[in-house]
Amino acid sequence: MRLLHTSDWHLGRTFHGHSLLAEQQAVLDAVIDLAVAERVDAVLVSGDLYDRAVPSPETVQTASRVLARLAGAGIPVVVIAGNHDSAPRLGAFTEFLAAGGLHLRTRPADVATPVLLPMADAPEAAAVAVYAIPYLEPELVRDEWALSGRLHHQDVMAAAMDRIRADLAARPRGTRSVVLAHAFVVGAMPGGSERSIAVGGVESVTADVFDGVDYVALGHLHRPQAVTPTIRYPGSPLPYSFSEAGQTKQVLLVELAPGDVLPVVTSRDLPASRRLVTVRGELADLLTRTDLADAWVAAQLTDPVRPVEPMRRLQAVLPHTVNVQWVPEAVPPGPGTAATSGTRAAPDDLTVVEAFLQDCRGSAPIPSEVALLAAAIQSGRVTEAVR
Repeated sequence: MRLLHTSDWHLGRTFHGHSLLAEQQAVLDAVIDLAVAERVDAVLVSGDLYDRAVPSPETVQTASRVLARLAGAGIPVVVIAGNHDSAPRLGAFTEFLAAGGLHLRTRPADVATPVLLPMADAPEAAAVAVYAIPYLEPELVRDEWALSGRLHHQDVMAAAMDRIRADLAARPRGTRSVVLAHAFVVGAMPGGSERSIAVGGVESVTADVFDGVDYVALGHLHRPQAVTPTIRYPGSPLPYSFSEAGQTKQVLLVELAPGDVLPVVTSRDLPASRRLVTVRGELADLLTRTDLADAWVAAQLTDPVRPVEPMRRLQAVLPHTVNVQWVPEAVPPGPGTAATSGTRAAPDDLTVVEAFLQDCRGSAPIPSEVALLAAAIQSGRVTEAVR
């Protein structure tokens, strides 16, 4: 049995206001090509298919195209709802879609009802039971599962796994097991672009809560990583923040054989997306960096005086500049800001305004500006605003 484990597609996500749908379509086409080339028996999507609860029509169309290609290739897909998804919306037409090989698992009540995938070249009863745990908000399952006390994510995940282990124990001997879950497992490292799943209580769960199953296909964290050899995050297929620059995005190929042998897990790299680059320096120097014309750029400007319209000027040369910060190397203290000991008189209005301009621009007002400010203050036009 060969499974392709992916997660956190976040279809519809924007990057500093720029749509990523075209890039997402391209990388997911590569995932499908890989699934076909590797002759996988199913694709697992461990949550956050969409980036928001109410995706745009264009986003839904992208998801439909991707899933239709997998269906056309005859590859079943198991998808769970993540913390970004709307479980009721994602779970619409669940039973109907399952008949075509798309298994959407969005309801806590279904955690112990696996998707059964028969194993080729194995005894007739041998199968892989894929248990799908959607993102569980502790307070929303309290009554349904008769839980009490102050609930954390550990509590509800343990309750889900108890149900799964009970069902697995009743399955024929030799049944292999896979669990999909959307969670923050202790020991893993976030990538930097995740949204916290804690609404109340502790958001993390321990790895031992998943004891008793062969492989745990995790989602939520965007950095590819292994918590244990059989508990893994593939990460997101694209980088979604500058903190993920340099990461090699991937999916995981999981091979399960009959018997008690450990699954064999190998990573498959995805095509590199547009580079994410953070550059630091004076504006004049950055305007010569034509080698970054194809990259998403976050610029940190070190000019001693705040440049005029830096974003517009940078985008004329580096069209994918999306973030500009002014971080001067050293700004001399403004008027009246020198540290003193003891009690000193409050600064007058002119000193306050001069200090404000110093802080904003990185340089003190020139004498002609000071004269204009003094005249405005004297006339009363500035004093009320300052106070």
